Amino acid sequence: MTTTSTAPKRDHYGKLWLGVPRELGFLLPNLLIAIVSITVLSTIFFTGVGMIAIFVGLFIVVAALYAARGFGTLELVRLQWAGRPTIARPRWEKPEEGSGFWRATLGPLIDGHYWLYLLHGMIVAPIIGILSWTITIVWLSIGLGGVTEWIWDASFTDSQDSLLLHRVILDWAFPGNDWVIDPTLGENLLLAVVGMLFLATLPLVTRGLTLLHNGIARGMLSAWRSEALSREVASLSASRGAAIMAEDQSLRRLERDIHDGPQQRLVRLQMDLASAERKLDADPDAAKVMLAEARSQAHDTLEELRALSRGFAPPILQDRGLIAGLESLAARSTIPVAFELGLNPDIRLAPEIERSVYFVASELLTNAAKHSGATSIRLHVATRATDGQDWLDLWVIDNGRGGAAKQAGHGLAGLEDRLNGLRGVLSINSPAGGPTAIGAHIPLPR
Repeated sequence: MTTTSTAPKRDHYGKLWLGVPRELGFLLPNLLIAIVSITVLSTIFFTGVGMIAIFVGLFIVVAALYAARGFGTLELVRLQWAGRPTIARPRWEKPEEGSGFWRATLGPLIDGHYWLYLLHGMIVAPIIGILSWTITIVWLSIGLGGVTEWIWDASFTDSQDSLLLHRVILDWAFPGNDWVIDPTLGENLLLAVVGMLFLATLPLVTRGLTLLHNGIARGMLSAWRSEALSREVASLSASRGAAIMAEDQSLRRLERDIHDGPQQRLVRLQMDLASAERKLDADPDAAKVMLAEARSQAHDTLEELRALSRGFAPPILQDRGLIAGLESLAARSTIPVAFELGLNPDIRLAPEIERSVYFVASELLTNAAKHSGATSIRLHVATRATDGQDWLDLWVIDNGRGGAAKQAGHGLAGLEDRLNGLRGVLSINSPAGGPTAIGAHIPLPR
């Protein structure tokens, strides 16, 4: 039996060294950034707090919050340059909350992200930045100074009273030893060993300090998961509302079609049968003619009901799938349709997706036949993958006069509502004079 480990992969030592230049580029400017950040933010913020009594201070505090946002964004960009994964940033613009002057101007005062960015830029980042800068400088100085001490040691004047570190260590490790070692050689060897140890651990130190900054930034500067969930809930609610509206419109249209079509035919059929019944004894020939007309009416009514029933759930979709359904639509079109298939013919999608794609294709082909004046139509269906998401693309392209556009309460707007229910997109390209290309793009579940 084989098992798969889910533990995260650790970078090997050589790969850690590859990241040292970028991490040093992140850590070494920390002192300067910390000084500028705490100076700018403290000055603006406390000036604003001191002037709140005259109302102008509110605008100065807002300026401090915007400045903190800038320093926080700089930290996120620098971390990305240092090789850290991108941290999702807050969604600063919230158009759904209104865009009045006071709301837009003083909005940061009630946005928790701005205050976290201010706390980070004015207190946390300077403390951590100075600490990480100090550790980095000490580590680099000891490492580089130790391995190069033998070069610049000759420029210093020897002193017989100077403390010899190698002698102290030897006396502590081996009490009572009487070893005679050249002082210069002993000191150079000791410092070289210490320098190499510090340089050998430099990748671990730079990686650890960078991860410390990254962890703090992820906790204070990133978007909140609750916000993403709220947007997802709002999007799903909007999609559900659009789907319900589309279904409601479809039902109303079906009701109108039944009233104007089969219902009227059935009323006439009833009247024709009653007339034929009255004339059956007195005028059999006339009764036969009326019965023949009634049979024709029944046939037409049946055909119309069959056509309307396709608006619910065409049996061909359930029996043979989407491709067969689209082929039948193309075959029934009054305008020649070239069907272009760019996916596996045996593919079966979720029933609601197949049904929506079928309805959209049927509506678009009907619109093209009625309004475009086209002589040929291309029906293209294919799948594609972009940014980790699979999509189903349906295109209906005609060589007609063009000018197709969405209008409230009309066909294309209804199609868009139906697609919104599946989180899909309707694209329209129909310049005056044609051609017209209308596409339906539906995301597919993995």
